[in-house]
Amino acid sequence: MNTDYRGRHATIMGLGHFGGGTAAARWLARHGARVTVTDLADKEALADSLALLADVPIAAMHLGGHREEDFRDADLVVVNPAVRPNSPWLHVARQSGARLRTEIELFIEACPAQIVGVTGSNGKSTTAAMIASILRTRGGQSHFRGVQTLSQGNVAGAAKIGTVPCAVHRVFLGGNIGGSLLEQLPEIGPGDWVVLEISSFQLWHFSLNARMPRVAVVTGCTPNHLDWHETFDHYAAAKQRILDGQTSDDIAVLNTHDPEAATWPQFVRGRLIPLSPLEELPSLSLPGEHNRANAACAAAAAMGAGCDRQAVQQGLQSFRGLPQRLQWLAAVEGRRIYNDSTATTPESTIAALQAMEVPVWLLAGGKNKGCHFDPLAAEIALRTRGAAFFGSSREELRRCLAAKQPQLPCTAVETIEEALRWCWQRSRPGEAILLSPACASTDQFRNFRNRGERFDELIRELANPLNR
Repeated sequence: MNTDYRGRHATIMGLGHFGGGTAAARWLARHGARVTVTDLADKEALADSLALLADVPIAAMHLGGHREEDFRDADLVVVNPAVRPNSPWLHVARQSGARLRTEIELFIEACPAQIVGVTGSNGKSTTAAMIASILRTRGGQSHFRGVQTLSQGNVAGAAKIGTVPCAVHRVFLGGNIGGSLLEQLPEIGPGDWVVLEISSFQLWHFSLNARMPRVAVVTGCTPNHLDWHETFDHYAAAKQRILDGQTSDDIAVLNTHDPEAATWPQFVRGRLIPLSPLEELPSLSLPGEHNRANAACAAAAAMGAGCDRQAVQQGLQSFRGLPQRLQWLAAVEGRRIYNDSTATTPESTIAALQAMEVPVWLLAGGKNKGCHFDPLAAEIALRTRGAAFFGSSREELRRCLAAKQPQLPCTAVETIEEALRWCWQRSRPGEAILLSPACASTDQFRNFRNRGERFDELIRELANPLNR
């Protein structure tokens, strides 16, 4: 979709720290829009994002609060996905006839390439990166099929996809996993592929007739972000949007190993690609049954996009994982240290615990997103030597664990530094220390990346004998 933004009034609602707001502001200004940036946070809190706009002609900058005229007089409002659907400012914009878009929908509207979209409660970042790894595999032209053949709707698996080789293509990975791709649009052509990680917030804000990804992947659906969605039905409906917004020519992949997602074929509007049995997948460098399910989803999506089995095998075998996703950091005095800061749900922490092959001491905690901790507490009682809980949910976690296993060593402390110190003092060589919080980070950190970076710093300090 080609939209002329010259002279249009565009309001960026929520600059944030992940790059979407700044990328949208830069892109719209470059295309001639009169850009207003508004955010509830003040200049000091947004210093990192504001620095990225230093060379951009912003028409107005209103920080520390919103103004009605910025929404009443706007032609376009770019909504930060974290903004709740019932925001009164969005109501003003709608009543005034403004178009409401998220940064990722702006990108999808303008993107000439074929798009793979990945969503789910857990595993979507890893699955998206696995798909990109497969698509980037260079094993000969036969690994990739011309995109023209996909539009014919003849996609029941790789064997039925056309045989026209695509001689030149590039793969771009973005969305929640890697930030905005708006500024890379001039580099992206019709023969390329874009893999996007898409959150429930972003999907909920998609406009009614939004273009959906050519290939849609759902890695699973368990209760998450209920502090924002309020009910599981609301949350699930957001995830289902990626499926029911497709056409009959599109392709869908569901993680049928997930009990909820396995019931969703009724929402599929495209052709559903079945998963291969997990035991048929190549060996992976990542531990855990959950990562084999992620790989099965990635394989099905890549084959739906035209890759053959050799490309799938090579792409998966070469994939080494992502930072802060059950990432091995170091061995310190015989203890193996893992950073799983992206585990922001109980289910993802359960999966991490199930993947560990040595006795483990767990650090968990942060801001509860409306999830129940009882299943997690049962897994902690079964699979750990002990646990240190930190952040605003620490007492809730401690109580849940005490109810399951009162004899298991545990503590509730305020900070991640105290939690690490407690686990270190009790752990022994041959054991593991795992940060897998099961919660959001925003009670104490800017975001989960910031939390993981702080843990990395602490481990580097710990590895220096002069600091102990």
